[in-house]
Amino acid sequence: MPDSELVDPVKELAAQAARHILSVYDSDFDVEHKEDASPVTRADLASHSTIVDGLSRLTPELPILSEESADVPFEIRRTWNRYWLVDPLDGTKEFIKRNGEFTVNIALIDRGRAVVGVVWVPVTARCYTGVLGEGAYVQEPGGTPRRIRVRELDARYVRVAGSRSHRDPTTAAFITTLERSFGAVEMQAIGSSLKLCLVAEGRVDIYPRFGPTCEWDTAAAQAVVEAAGGFVVDTRMQPLRYNAKDALLNPHFLVFGDDTANWGQYIDTPIDPG
Repeated sequence: MPDSELVDPVKELAAQAARHILSVYDSDFDVEHKEDASPVTRADLASHSTIVDGLSRLTPELPILSEESADVPFEIRRTWNRYWLVDPLDGTKEFIKRNGEFTVNIALIDRGRAVVGVVWVPVTARCYTGVLGEGAYVQEPGGTPRRIRVRELDARYVRVAGSRSHRDPTTAAFITTLERSFGAVEMQAIGSSLKLCLVAEGRVDIYPRFGPTCEWDTAAAQAVVEAAGGFVVDTRMQPLRYNAKDALLNPHFLVFGDDTANWGQYIDTPIDPG
């Protein structure tokens, strides 16, 4: 099956998962914590089950790695050329805060690269999709998919996406350096993979991330960004790749649309933990 033909059935799976998420969102729910202290709710687990069951039927030959079932040894994972990488509920902290800024992320990985991505926003039913080489789209409820593309950089100002739940001194220093080079810096704080989607949609120029993330946090939205003409790179300006090492942590990274600016020059110390 061509990659582009996977988009519609995966969108439907994401929509089903979103309905399960919203049924919990609209109730009084308990919050538990994993071994790494990250929160998890019934919504995460219900979404996970829906997506994994659906993908298993859609492509029974492909393995699935989900945040909620990530304990697959690298000795096994390293043999996977193509597999699904899933974050059933990206932005659990935003879900708990009930601010609506959380997503369902489903990506197809092919030889380390995210080639198909679906990012569904449960509260708004907005959906971003991307297939490498075939473009990126956004679809509103009841509407038809609309093609999206990253924006060209305006030398007078730069628009920066930032995390609503994670702030760090390195990001602050990065933004200060941008302010010295551009006439103004406009910040937009938002949760989950929506920050990458803002770049893909041309609403912001760059999203710097100098804190911990996992591979399932970025893969689907990276496919959307790259299909829209943008870039997701580590601090050495190399594209993020998946399933290349034992740890599932991402390095620090930059997401941007216009590569005419040397964004790496604004990083004081380009050293990653990943």
